[in-house]
Amino acid sequence: MKAKVRFFLKNFLHGRYVVELSIHEIGKSSKYPDGIKYGLICKDLKSGEFVLLDNHHPKGPHVHVNDQEFSYTYVDDEKLIEDFEKLVLKKLGVKL
Repeated sequence: MKAKVRFFLKNFLHGRYVVELSIHEIGKSSKYPDGIKYGLICKDLKSGEFVLLDNHHPKGPHVHVNDQEFSYTYVDDEKLIEDFEKLVLKKLGVKL
């Protein structure tokens, strides 16, 4: 199956934050059992701090907050974006 864009947004905020949200439908497989591949990042270009949610193989769904990494449970696109926005606000102090 050819990847189908479900959601894409790229923006530059407040003169210092790069935000990119990318969610693609790729078909279910052993590497991507939900059939979804995503990467959502917000990076502070001044401090270098960032929040990233992604689900690349072989790690599956997980979150990066600077040098910390922890697992994540994907529910649906809406919840993914909501969780990302909450993490960015909590960790970087930026309301998306």
